[in-house]
Amino acid sequence: MTTATTLAWQRRRDSAARFWKQYRTHRAGLVGMAALALFVLVALTAPLTVGSDVASVTDAPGNPMESPSAEFPLGTDRFGRDLLGLLVWGSRVSLLVGLLAAVLSVLIGGLVGITAGHFRGPYATVVMRITDWFLVMPTLVLAIALATVMSRSLGTVVLAIGVTIWPTTARLVRAQTLAVESRPYIERAKALGGGHWHIMSRHVLPNVMPLILAQTTLMISTSILAEATLAFLGLGDPTVVSWGGMLQEAREAGAVSSGDWWYLVPPGIAIAVVALAFTLCGRAVETVLNPRLGVSR
Repeated sequence: MTTATTLAWQRRRDSAARFWKQYRTHRAGLVGMAALALFVLVALTAPLTVGSDVASVTDAPGNPMESPSAEFPLGTDRFGRDLLGLLVWGSRVSLLVGLLAAVLSVLIGGLVGITAGHFRGPYATVVMRITDWFLVMPTLVLAIALATVMSRSLGTVVLAIGVTIWPTTARLVRAQTLAVESRPYIERAKALGGGHWHIMSRHVLPNVMPLILAQTTLMISTSILAEATLAFLGLGDPTVVSWGGMLQEAREAGAVSSGDWWYLVPPGIAIAVVALAFTLCGRAVETVLNPRLGVSR
């Protein structure tokens, strides 16, 4: 390993250590991280704790719509399946879809924002007008339209969410790109013959990456809520178990009118807690990477 590579890795380690030192001073961020770690652990160990057969309708262990008991702590659904097991298994789909959709939206928004801030001119004008159009259109309506015309699958849900929530990221990244490109060292790099790709990849991207990382964390909570909404409206993948799908099944089973709270409350609380946890982590990351925001700890 060369000296330059060693120094680069040392700087990365020092930067990570400084980030963690500042992040752990944010109590809300630590609470959010602890909650996320718990949910991720539950999702990863679901095949061992509840097994994939928990979603089976034919091998349901209980009677339909049983109230909470020692055998079924959260009761059973309309097919007699254990709702606690379904809640644990559904965490895998909800977290996965939220993560993938957020990454897709941030990739699109980051690409649009960096290129629009760098090239400017007619290209930037056209791209930002398209971005404005997406901003003024109701995100949920666009996602529903896409999910309706495409096949009902997890890929469709990820695509429908990802291609509708990127404009905010694009706007933020473009603003940061314009600020970076106004600095003197960018002019020096251009004078020394640096091309567009060199400027964007070596100078702009490292400076906007903290904003992109913070935005990704915040977008995950938005994506999880959007996935739950689409599943609740019956536009999700009917072959998989998710928290939004559980709410949709509870509505179809008449749990609201019959007062079967155990069918509705647990997945709703899970969605709210995970979304809040990601938001707390995102705000803490945003504050650490941009102290001028002054977000409360």
